[in-house]
Amino acid sequence: MTIDSTEDLFVDGLKHAYYTEQRLVDALEELEQTSTSEELKSGFAEHREETKNQIDRLETVFEHVDASPEGEEDPVVEGMIEAHEEFVDKDPSDEALDRFNIAAGQKSEHYEIAVYGNLIPMADQLGLDDAADTLEETLREEQDELETLSEMGEEFDYGELEVSE
Repeated sequence: MTIDSTEDLFVDGLKHAYYTEQRLVDALEELEQTSTSEELKSGFAEHREETKNQIDRLETVFEHVDASPEGEEDPVVEGMIEAHEEFVDKDPSDEALDRFNIAAGQKSEHYEIAVYGNLIPMADQLGLDDAADTLEETLREEQDELETLSEMGEEFDYGELEVSE
């Protein structure tokens, strides 16, 4: 696909967002399964359901621009997922894995915030007010999730983690 207009760039961005959200549904299930904290497990499960709703919203935005919903692989997302898999393969303690999972969630939220933060002004510029509003709703959810994870990270008890020399 040649990208030579704001609309082309917007649709390309939607494809990356769509791919990201679809991959994160599975990644959030993995984070839930590998976490030991019930609060963390519950948070990842809730965000997984929210992510499914975000996918539905993206499909609506695709309709606004008369494009079929399809994802385009995003190497950033693949890198984050690979980093988690590599960490799990190191057989970390439960506490270390929970803390790593919080950080992994924060990283993905930061990335999603950037993705939606770039799509919204393009939708506005294209006069796609409904699409911009839909994307804004998702952006707010991502920001709320980041805040929740950040609070969990601040409250995490590092005293249980052993530091090897």
